[in-house]
Amino acid sequence: MKVLIATEKPFSAKAVEGIKNIVESAGHTFAALEKYGTQDKLLEAVADADALIVRSDKVTREVVDAAKNLKIVVRAGAGFDNLDLAALSERKIVAMNTPGQNSNAVAELAIGMMIYISRNQFNPGTGSELKGKTLGIQAYGNVGRLVAEHAKSFGMKIMAFDPFVPAEKMEAEGVTVAKDLDELYSCSNFISLHIPANEQTKGSIGYALLSKMPKGGCLVNTARKEVINEPELEKVLEEREDLKYITDIAPANIEVLKEKFGKRVFATPKKQGAETAEANLNAGLAAANQIVGFFKDGCTRFQVNKF
Repeated sequence: MKVLIATEKPFSAKAVEGIKNIVESAGHTFAALEKYGTQDKLLEAVADADALIVRSDKVTREVVDAAKNLKIVVRAGAGFDNLDLAALSERKIVAMNTPGQNSNAVAELAIGMMIYISRNQFNPGTGSELKGKTLGIQAYGNVGRLVAEHAKSFGMKIMAFDPFVPAEKMEAEGVTVAKDLDELYSCSNFISLHIPANEQTKGSIGYALLSKMPKGGCLVNTARKEVINEPELEKVLEEREDLKYITDIAPANIEVLKEKFGKRVFATPKKQGAETAEANLNAGLAAANQIVGFFKDGCTRFQVNKF
């Protein structure tokens, strides 16, 4: 079987070498397409691939149609909204992600962003501490749980809302469970977002929730750009001169927000969530091992589509 890595933003050299070793040791053929630039190059490369590993690269219907031999796609990371699941399912191509491999990198970034915004982006002036503040975590999955764990070491109080995680489990980990999002936002000095971008969540974080935050509140987004209702974010920042927004995914109106609200808004120049050497390596090796397992034993443990 031919296993192709197609990454516009390449894995580290160490990760590529590790993936190659895993693939070839299992008797498969390895190929890599990095910094391909144009869609045509990607379409050409996938034509004879049996398996595909991507990062944030978009696996569109056009890509699926061009990949006549494709049997499995693995997104090296937790989110998989860059995969056209409908197109993959129609062809009965298994789609997987690698949950947990990037989690610590994202969680550490979320904490770092809270410190950065609280200390005036490291500019002169009096800032504030995290100790004693309440951190509201929206979605208590792999990343949310690690954010909570790290935040506790700073002396923060933790509240979370996740309808898919039993309240007893969160309470056993020292987390106060919010009965709904209104309570989470009303009680939290910081909100850390860890929700996926889907039909239920897109544009769901807007004026109604953000206006409920306590004075000096800050929204921290290391999740997805699409979950923010950007016009409503701008509106609430206009009305509430105490609120702040820090994000790892720049909104479409970032220049307007920075001009209007100055240091109350910050966006990383380029997405940093999974950009650590450790996360890069972990996700790449996990993707390779999942493909080898799929071809060897039919293992579909991390499949995210249905057919």
